[in-house]
Amino acid sequence: MSRTVSSWILSSARSSIILQGKGRWYSICIPNRNKIKWKLIFSKTCPYPAGSCSLDRTSSFPKAFRHTSTEEEHFSFQLSPAQINDILRAGELSHRTLDLNGKNANSVLRFESNQLASNSPIEDRRSAATCLQTAGMMFGVFDGHAGAACAQAVSERLLHYIAVSLMPRQSLEEIELAVEAMKPVRPILQWHKHPNDVEYQEITSQYFENLRVYWQHLLDLDTEPGFSLEEAMICAFKRLDSDISLEVQAPQENELMRNIALQVAFSGATACVAHIDGVHLHVANTGDCRAVLGVREEDGTWSTLPLTRDHNAYDEFEIRRMKREHPRSEEKTLFVNDRLLGILMPSRAFGDVQLKWSKELQHSILENSCDVEALNIYQYVPPNYHTPPYLTAEPEVTYHKLRSKDKFLVIASDGLWEMLSNEQVVKLVAGHLTELNMQKPPLTFKKPVNLGYMHNLLLQRKSKGLASLDQNTATHLIRHAIGSNEYGEVDPEKLAAMLTLPEDLARMYRDDITVTVVYFNSETIEDYYRS
Repeated sequence: MSRTVSSWILSSARSSIILQGKGRWYSICIPNRNKIKWKLIFSKTCPYPAGSCSLDRTSSFPKAFRHTSTEEEHFSFQLSPAQINDILRAGELSHRTLDLNGKNANSVLRFESNQLASNSPIEDRRSAATCLQTAGMMFGVFDGHAGAACAQAVSERLLHYIAVSLMPRQSLEEIELAVEAMKPVRPILQWHKHPNDVEYQEITSQYFENLRVYWQHLLDLDTEPGFSLEEAMICAFKRLDSDISLEVQAPQENELMRNIALQVAFSGATACVAHIDGVHLHVANTGDCRAVLGVREEDGTWSTLPLTRDHNAYDEFEIRRMKREHPRSEEKTLFVNDRLLGILMPSRAFGDVQLKWSKELQHSILENSCDVEALNIYQYVPPNYHTPPYLTAEPEVTYHKLRSKDKFLVIASDGLWEMLSNEQVVKLVAGHLTELNMQKPPLTFKKPVNLGYMHNLLLQRKSKGLASLDQNTATHLIRHAIGSNEYGEVDPEKLAAMLTLPEDLARMYRDDITVTVVYFNSETIEDYYRS
């Protein structure tokens, strides 16, 4: 990167306003054609002192080449193209769905996912799974704040709660009998994970026990055929959030498990989960993650269909909902500086018990906890805190019946949407697909086929530039999100700068980014309508 650009970034960062204490102000550089505008915003990540999770299990993506401080004497933004690719592609995950005959009869053709950290450690999480005892696949993106603990727990547990909510009574009875008899339980989900995606192993047994209590509750309801899919998703979201709250209140002798429960409850996470079964697509959203559908029209043009609303102070529906739920005397204090109680950007989230519990309950739990300061958890009651809860994890569920022209679904944390609009994201995915297809020479085989012949064909592909493209579309989106200039083209110098920013500076320019792109099988969808 040129000395002028690198010195400009460092000087602008060093001169930006940093307020210590209960909150931090971040300066975000927003390109606007040929001009640069500075916008001061209040940090979404923990303006109240709930701290970060010291027990986080984090993805160990490469952090080489990243500076640790803006005070380093020999500060450099230079990265080779290979180094840039190594950093961007470290979190790549992809999966193609096939049935037992090696063919794809699923409406989901494949999915591709990736993550890029800004916070250290990253606070975003993601999940993808195939339902084994019910139909469908699920994909989730979870954006943590005040640490990664809540996002970690929700990413491990929420899809199980949804799957259990959808299971017929007979299946629930079978797994309950198996547990009672101490026999193996048939898996509920088949997970599709990145090698670096890890779990809270120490608390898995407690998570399972609470999931069991939930399915026992469903059995006690004695209702058949059970929930609709929308009801199941809403019930699962609310029940998991309730369990997170109750787990930290329950007596716990194991100190490690107690600390994890504390950090999960006192941090927070937004969530967006898609359930796809044939042509039936349901998206449940809590907070400001987002899901967008890419649609190819009959004339070949692309259009965008948003399937979620951002739950924050910019949404009129959320403002009206909050006003209905609280006294009229609080109307002017519900949202201050476009934040819930002047603190939190999203108006719906898991965890964040500081905005859900009474003052007395918060005080009681923290007073009886061991060394909460070591966990970066402190009692903090925001101003005008009179009628909690102010925050809910109840999702808004959208249903869409897939058509053959619906080609892909993008689910991402707000780190992507802060950089790119819905329309830009769909355009980038569509353009990338076209570019990949154009660069693929047809694999015409001459008989007999041998390894040497196949090797030559692959070399032909590579010589035509295919290897230089991101094979993972989520990576392509992240590359453009942080590296695009005002003309929508990737600027190698800007990209290198954004990847090498020091940890104390990176969050001023970009958030954690998590992206999952789900591609639909148009032939399967067409077969559904033909039959």
